[in-house]
Amino acid sequence: MKINRVAPLKTHEGAPAKRITAEAQLRRSLMACMLWEDTFYEDGVSIAERIASLVPLVKPETVASMAIEAREKMKLRHAPLWVVREMARQPRHKVLVADTLARVIQRADELAEFVALYWKDGKQPLSKQVKKGLAKAFTKFDAYQLAKYNNKKAIVKLRDVLFMCRAKPKDAEQEQIWKQLVNGTLPAPDTWEVALSNGADKKSTWERLLAENKLGGLALLRNLRNMAGSKVDESLVFAALDRMETERILPFRFIAAAKHAPQWESRIERAMLKCLEGREKLPGKTVLLVDVSGSMDSPISGKSDLVRYDAANGLAILARELCEEVAVYSFSNEVIRIPDLRGFALRDAIARSQPHYSTYLGEAVRYINETESYDRLIVLTDEQSHDPVPDPKGKGYMINVASYKNGIGYASWLHIDGWSEAVLDYISAYEEELPEVN
Repeated sequence: MKINRVAPLKTHEGAPAKRITAEAQLRRSLMACMLWEDTFYEDGVSIAERIASLVPLVKPETVASMAIEAREKMKLRHAPLWVVREMARQPRHKVLVADTLARVIQRADELAEFVALYWKDGKQPLSKQVKKGLAKAFTKFDAYQLAKYNNKKAIVKLRDVLFMCRAKPKDAEQEQIWKQLVNGTLPAPDTWEVALSNGADKKSTWERLLAENKLGGLALLRNLRNMAGSKVDESLVFAALDRMETERILPFRFIAAAKHAPQWESRIERAMLKCLEGREKLPGKTVLLVDVSGSMDSPISGKSDLVRYDAANGLAILARELCEEVAVYSFSNEVIRIPDLRGFALRDAIARSQPHYSTYLGEAVRYINETESYDRLIVLTDEQSHDPVPDPKGKGYMINVASYKNGIGYASWLHIDGWSEAVLDYISAYEEELPEVN
């Protein structure tokens, strides 16, 4: 038996994979991670344990920066909290915990969720840096936000966090709000959940909230099906979609909304694409190669009916708008050219292009290299493949929408992890910094 050798590294589907740095592994595991959610190839516990094991191997400043990026750019919630929890265990990292935690916590319920994560392996005193970060984060939230996320059935309540971190209010008004939180006398927030739970008429409630602009963008998208079922005045819905802010909403959320309210698809599409209005396009010819193999059918979340290729399709729709000239292909067992479409029509064409079977990414890249002349090749995938992947002819970007341990070989590919529109911003910024070639 031979043991004095390094075993070859493979993807889950058997293709050669490259050994990468701990920093690159942490980025791969974090940027598309729905914490503790099982995926096609790995269970959620394995992914969470891998993130925890990688944190001490990466420089503290880098870990802190990744946690903030995962929250602010990739718009993830629990995974960055988990990273900060692991930072708090490490002597080198813990000095950055307070500032990082204050940045990562952007919703009031995340205060209590972080403490629940901190106590996952048993109740223990909060560290000084954790208390400091929680206290700083607590001052961000007004009465509405605290009341909205004050879950009285939760194991860890917001008032518990306030007592433990000993936060100091910014002013007399905030001091009074915190007293109401402690005493349980915060006024009920005017949300759709509260209004409907009180037995109010659904149609009139939705119309009032829409008219008063009291629905955030995500709440609006999630409830379009309910509004349609309640026969809400369409003009109010359309006005809300036109004015909604899209900066904090992931592309696949629009795809989900369109699935549930197809009669309003054109309006949803317009809201999705408006964030790209006036943006400079990537020059030259771009080829988009979208993975529709079986592993991409893995649900994004246990609470979602969307899968990973929905996330890839959302990015394909946005990338299509940011490219001066574009050709779109899908790949699984075959490589299929997609008609020149935009928006949800592009999504539909990709979804119908071929059965979701095996992954032959290497064969797909070879085909594109042989048949297309391009400036950049963007692959939207979970980076699993049965075969080795060659280098691109031009600039090559491997956008990973999964958090699997091993991916295909790196070589000349620039790897970008995550499913936020921020990955496209990164490509644009990266190419602006490239030296000009005469």
